Amino acid sequence: MGRAADILGVTPAFLRSLDTARLFVPQRSAGGHRRYSRYQLRLAQRAHDLVNQGTALDAACRIIILEDQLAEAQRINAQLQQRRDSSPA
Repeated sequence: MGRAADILGVTPAFLRSLDTARLFVPQRSAGGHRRYSRYQLRLAQRAHDLVNQGTALDAACRIIILEDQLAEAQRINAQLQQRRDSSPA
């Protein structure tokens, strides 16, 4: 966790708060240490940016979750559109 915090320029407590807020749940090593994926680090950076702009942590987490859901819905929509456009009429 310390390395991840250093990379992002945040405190380990901030990363723990994201875990508590359920923005994501990091994997654990055999020794119980938190291990973050690159995707989780990107989410943590986005949360940090929002908090630095004055957004409450819970609100920042909700914003990120909604942004992620919107991006997934847009991806699915694009796939369906592509299938529709490529299928015979």
